[in-house]
Amino acid sequence: MKSLSLKVEDSIIKETDELIKDIKISRNQYINQAIDYYNKLKKRKQLENKLKRASQLVNKNSMDVLADFDEIEITYED
Repeated sequence: MKSLSLKVEDSIIKETDELIKDIKISRNQYINQAIDYYNKLKKRKQLENKLKRASQLVNKNSMDVLADFDEIEITYED
């Protein structure tokens, strides 16, 4: 496990300390959980953006295919 030194605003530390008293975990564990949660949130947002871009590409391709089909004249023989 890596050690990390960081500066945190006093108000955030105070709020954190109040919260961890009630849930009975260490500040270190709380911060680890918070970073893990934030990382998952960011990964999910990145995936969402990739899926949106892919969807836009597929949508354009689908519209091109539909336009091609509209240009094809179909004749039916009985």
